[in-house]
Amino acid sequence: MRGALILPALLVILPAPAFAQTALPPAPYANRQLDDPALEAKATELMHTIRCLTCQSQSIADSDASMAADLRSIIRERIAAGEDPEAIRAWLIERYGDWISYKPTADPILWPLWAAPLMLLGAGGVLAYGRMRRRKGAKA
Repeated sequence: MRGALILPALLVILPAPAFAQTALPPAPYANRQLDDPALEAKATELMHTIRCLTCQSQSIADSDASMAADLRSIIRERIAAGEDPEAIRAWLIERYGDWISYKPTADPILWPLWAAPLMLLGAGGVLAYGRMRRRKGAKA
């Protein structure tokens, strides 16, 4: 009975990183560049436009998270295989959602979101013009 209580207590006391480490080896191209500079430039350009799913505020090119390393490796492998960067982006968006890309889409459902700042700016201009007209009329 005492042993049944000690095991859960040890699991709580032991530091979490002891359990969080992965036994998987790092991805082959996670931190290694492609041999062809032109292909590496394409990969790097794409990596700077893909958001890290773990960090959420960094691109996968800047992140040290293991998920970002895996995505960097996938991108480099696919570009080395001759795949177009936009096709890779489309695959990542299909797999992880629109949020993964820093490059905004122009889907019709998002048009109101893009138009809202312009509409608010226009409404502010109309209000300012009306106040100025009213102020001129009061002085006369």
